[in-house]
Amino acid sequence: TLSPAAERLRYILGEDDDMPTPTLFTEMDTLQHDGDEMEWKESARWVKFEEKVEEGGERWSKPHVSTLTLHSLFELRTCIQTGSVLLDLEGYSLPQIVDDIVDRQVADGLIGPELREKVSFVLLRKHRHQHKKPIHLSLADMGKSNNSPTSEKWCVSTCFSYDVSDPAQSRSMNDISDKPSTDQMKNKFMKKIPRDAEASNVLIGEVDFLDKPFVAFVRLAQATTLGGLTEVPVPTRFLFVLLGPHGKGKSYNEIGRAIATLMVDDLFSDVAYKARDRDDLIAGIDEFLDEVIVLPPGEWDPKIRIEPPKKVPSADMRYKLYVFKDEEMFCGGLWLDIKRKVPWILSDFSQGFHIQSISAVLFIYLGCITNAITFGGLLGDATDNYQGVMESFLGTALAGTVFCLLGGQPLIILSSTGPILIFEKLLYEFCKSNTIDYMELRLWIGLHSCLQCLILVATDASYIIKYITRFTEEGFSSLISFIFISDAIKKMYYPINRVFKPDYVTTYRCECIAPDQGEPLLSLLFFCLDWSQLSKKECVKYGGALLGNACKYVPDLALISFILFFGTYSMTVSLKKFKTSRYFPTKLRKLISDFSIFMSIMTFVGLDMLVGLDTPKLIVPTEFQPTRPDRGWVVMPFGKNPWWVYVASAVPALLVTILIFMDQQISAVIVNRKENKLKKGCGYHLDLFWVGILMAVCSFLGLPWYVAATVISIAHIDSLKMESESSAPGEQPQFLGVREQRLTGILVFVLTGVSIFLAPVLQYIPMPVLYGVFLYMGVASLAGIQFWERIKLYLMPAKHQPDFSFLRHVPLRRVHLFTLVQIICLAVLWTLKSTVAAIIFPVMILGLMVVRKMMDLMFSQHDLAWLDDILPEKEKKKEKDGKKKKDHKRTKAAEPESDEESPLPPPVKIPMDTIDLPSAPDPSVTPPTQPPV
Repeated sequence: TLSPAAERLRYILGEDDDMPTPTLFTEMDTLQHDGDEMEWKESARWVKFEEKVEEGGERWSKPHVSTLTLHSLFELRTCIQTGSVLLDLEGYSLPQIVDDIVDRQVADGLIGPELREKVSFVLLRKHRHQHKKPIHLSLADMGKSNNSPTSEKWCVSTCFSYDVSDPAQSRSMNDISDKPSTDQMKNKFMKKIPRDAEASNVLIGEVDFLDKPFVAFVRLAQATTLGGLTEVPVPTRFLFVLLGPHGKGKSYNEIGRAIATLMVDDLFSDVAYKARDRDDLIAGIDEFLDEVIVLPPGEWDPKIRIEPPKKVPSADMRYKLYVFKDEEMFCGGLWLDIKRKVPWILSDFSQGFHIQSISAVLFIYLGCITNAITFGGLLGDATDNYQGVMESFLGTALAGTVFCLLGGQPLIILSSTGPILIFEKLLYEFCKSNTIDYMELRLWIGLHSCLQCLILVATDASYIIKYITRFTEEGFSSLISFIFISDAIKKMYYPINRVFKPDYVTTYRCECIAPDQGEPLLSLLFFCLDWSQLSKKECVKYGGALLGNACKYVPDLALISFILFFGTYSMTVSLKKFKTSRYFPTKLRKLISDFSIFMSIMTFVGLDMLVGLDTPKLIVPTEFQPTRPDRGWVVMPFGKNPWWVYVASAVPALLVTILIFMDQQISAVIVNRKENKLKKGCGYHLDLFWVGILMAVCSFLGLPWYVAATVISIAHIDSLKMESESSAPGEQPQFLGVREQRLTGILVFVLTGVSIFLAPVLQYIPMPVLYGVFLYMGVASLAGIQFWERIKLYLMPAKHQPDFSFLRHVPLRRVHLFTLVQIICLAVLWTLKSTVAAIIFPVMILGLMVVRKMMDLMFSQHDLAWLDDILPEKEKKKEKDGKKKKDHKRTKAAEPESDEESPLPPPVKIPMDTIDLPSAPDPSVTPPTQPPV
């Protein structure tokens, strides 16, 4: 059962709003007195963490986590309850906003009319900000102050001494602070604040003409730049004012820190933007109180400043309680996928124009052509060259370009897979033994599979991915990653020359004997060349003869190949981590990290050329023609097979459809998982639609079939990850998401298509270097997989185990049991993959989903919620959705037109004089009674 405050927040935050909440920069100014003169002095600021002006006012403190007193939060709650709350105020200048605040206070009877001018006078005093100056300017200021001790005092008195009763003079003097200063415009601190940020200003002060606190919370309808009110030229959206009688300055300061900390809290700032009345703000404070953690005063020194964490916890868990989300996000139908993607068409191309995209294109391009050459060669051997490297290149370019241009998730990279290769091999052998035309039968299988995919799209069959939980997803992705790693290592096998003897080099000589001088040309060469100094290759080239046992020496390629292979991998890993290094400026470190793979490849290609050994190189087709001379580019559908073959081909097509569907959808689930923070939505139906269409097109052209490649797609996402350029002081750069666009994928596949014209350049790339790239892809795709982290727990003593959230809630033996089940399933899949039974691989993926369902009998739902995801129950889900809609309609119908008609219970009213309480809390201050949800 939710508390009234939680119910109110659910209604506020559950409303659909496509506009993201801006980041808030909060500044707190305190009123300083110098005799009769007053000014506002900046004392603290928040972007994410708190920074204080140190005693003496010379510098900012180190960013630290704000530690608040519980009493100050209760006092703040009282302030919001009894003060003035002005929401969506039309304000264009500070004097006008101050007039509106004071008028509201007078109208509500909170202050007398005789205090109007005095309050306005105080609120319009000049604001002095803490700017960090270079050392030479600071020394110059010290010199000026020593030479002219009265200059600063004269400036203050000239700027701020005037008759309080003269409003016109008050407004004219405030013009000094209505324009941003040069210091503001040049403030380097602006780099720490996001471009779309807005400001909240907190003004705290003591005055002698008030006998009770003056409190106002203001939200402007539009963020407005109020001149010198804020340290940086950021438009102000919120204003909190607290003026009170002398003697309570410390209490007022703590209340100011409390509201400032709340304003930079993700959930409360969202509430502040969407609040409709005072009670919504109080509900936000109550939610904050529910989540706050109290440190006992006897066990913690409040003077200690808590360092900012390396990774700030996400507010998603707090939002889940209050925000309604469409649970049918995975299966909205083809039309909904198209509607979801249309608004992003322009940004899908514009966001690709970034230097990071260049490194992503180079990385994924090399991975794609290596995969195309490897797969094409194997496919040529399996089908007697009916499909080979040329068909693999052309098919990759065609299918990939169309998919990236029109698909629902353009970050997915299409490629051929191992099960497809095994199917093609078995199909060719069947056709060869039964005198059936292979290409024609394959065409009809492709057409049937295309039709079956379209039927799956039309019937919203993608709903099945609701049951692809972390258990199935991690098993599949781990298997594909291990396949990449093992294939890279296996292809690196080069035989070592075991019969070679060192004496061939150290004891014996290899001499080049000049040929006979019979011909005039050879006679000329005999006198021009020093035959004894020629290399073995030059000796043979010019017709000489090699003599001696040392001539048997052949350079061993195993060592240099291993150096190229492991060197490419290790250098890539090192450069990827370089962005967290302490050397060089941030932009240079990030540039090196983005281009780490390209730099590694170029380094070891150069090393290979320098050594000059005959290492295996990348071989690319140089002529645009089918691999098999007796076949054309178009396959005719009739004339070579009996009519019944066209109908019977629907049976093997069903197996292909299952293979395509499971490979495509599981890879799409991995790409779209929430950890990647994709913002443009998924497109499961649209993706499957184009995969089906491309199957038919490739079948007509005699090209391989293509489906989502898990590891290369993960590598594509990893190469496009974005981090915050302007992080809050003390905060580590935050992962913002992925550069979602279509340009990199399109360029990769276009380059793949024109690679036949790049053969003179590509022939210098050694295959061991590309196998090193494959190894990096496989290892990198394992990062972040919880399954892999749980496997490592088997080798760790309990005291050295990381503080994973599931270890806090699930007994270790249950964690190990869950991991053991996954390991057994992975071993079964690996065994099947290595045999002819790999053709039923997609059926075994379905088997993983069955195993996961059976695990409901072995584990409690509590354990599964932390180790995996809870399986949806369709009937209960429909019933729950229906109840949610009814409750939402009922709440909307009862929505009040004014605060007086609010159907929700009002907050407890707390007397305003509780602000003046001593350190002991007043019994009348009623804390929230509902336990944290």
